[in-house]
Amino acid sequence: MKMVKVIEVIASSDKGFTEATQNAVAEASKTVKNIKSIYIENMNANVENNQIVSYAVNAKISFEID
Repeated sequence: MKMVKVIEVIASSDKGFTEATQNAVAEASKTVKNIKSIYIENMNANVENNQIVSYAVNAKISFEID
């Protein structure tokens, strides 16, 4: 039987939601092995002077544990 654990990660980027999502996986992979999926629970952007200055995702990352 395989066991799966889920952690919640908040990550950001100044380029876009795709990069913010990749940053979440990259950061989690520093301490977590066997990442299998990522579910984006929430997305938001910060605006200054009518321009988006940063993008953020609240993600749930699932991984197999031994």
